[in-house]
Amino acid sequence: MKMLIPAYGKNESFARNAVAGFAVECAPTVSEINDIKTAVSEAVTNAVVHAYEEERAENMIEICADIDSGNTLTVSVRDFGCGIEDVAAAREPFFTTKPGEERSGMGFTMIETFMDDMTVDSAPGKGTTVVMRKRIGGDAGTRRNA
Repeated sequence: MKMLIPAYGKNESFARNAVAGFAVECAPTVSEINDIKTAVSEAVTNAVVHAYEEERAENMIEICADIDSGNTLTVSVRDFGCGIEDVAAAREPFFTTKPGEERSGMGFTMIETFMDDMTVDSAPGKGTTVVMRKRIGGDAGTRRNA
C-alpha cells in the first residue's frame, strides 16, 4: 500500500486507520491493531508538527505499508520537510524542538514501545523517513529496537 496525504493534523486519524485496515489481512489481535494505530499516529504527528515550517497544501507525507510472508508488517512514514539535525538526540525520551507548544518529546519512544523495530533516516533539508516493523501474531515480549 502506498498513499500520499497532505501534512495536516486532521489527516492523522485517516492514516492510522488506513494502515490498521491494511494490517487486518494478518488477523491481528485488538492489542496489535491498537499498537499499530498508536505508532502510525505518532509518526504522522511528528511529520505534521516538525517537518514543515508552516501548514501548506503542498506539504506531503508518504505512507507505505507491506506485509511479508512471515506476517511482519512494515510501515514507513516519510516527509519531505526540514529533516532532523541530530537523530540520536531526537530519539531520546522527552526531547522536543518545540517546548513552548506543550510537546512531550515522546513520539519516537512511543513508536519503539509499540512496534518491534524502528529506524529513522533523516538529514537536514532532506526530510525524514521512519520505518516501523511489527510481527503480527508474534511474541510481544521479544521486542527489539534498531
